Amino acid sequence: MEDLSYPIGRFSSEPQLTEAKRIGLINDIADLPTHLREAINGLSKQQLEASYRPGGWTVRQVVHHLPDSHMNAYVRFRLALTENEPTIKPYEQGVWAELPDAKSADVEFSLRLLDGLHHRWVFLLRSMKPDDFRRTFRHPESGIQTLEMTLQLYAWHCKHHVAHITSLRNRMGW
Repeated sequence: MEDLSYPIGRFSSEPQLTEAKRIGLINDIADLPTHLREAINGLSKQQLEASYRPGGWTVRQVVHHLPDSHMNAYVRFRLALTENEPTIKPYEQGVWAELPDAKSADVEFSLRLLDGLHHRWVFLLRSMKPDDFRRTFRHPESGIQTLEMTLQLYAWHCKHHVAHITSLRNRMGW
């Protein structure tokens, strides 16, 4: 089950990034809309309803989860850049994934949302100075987080969920 839950491994962060590494992570975020479209290209409605692992979300729910999660991340970046260590509001991603739009809406809605969101987020990320990535926010459950660590987390998050879909496709021969 571990491989199905974490097909690229669990998240781990580096305490300090080089500028080249930071650029690579931003590019990973920039590339998500294209990689996600490629991952689901040609899937039937039935295949979109397949879970990537037993008890896991369907492909459709994974697609809808990405803009949900990344909108929250984008707002966290903006808050941390404009306020002194703001406390962010977490959300219950599992509950969000059970809402009707996440369970049954056309995936194209989320693909379009992700396109615009990532263009805007990447523009912001590329405009940030190295010191900006040291800014922080407070997560009520996990404490103080830097934007540098958050950048790493969401670059991983992009690859993590695309791998859920591509590994399912590989296992099923789709």
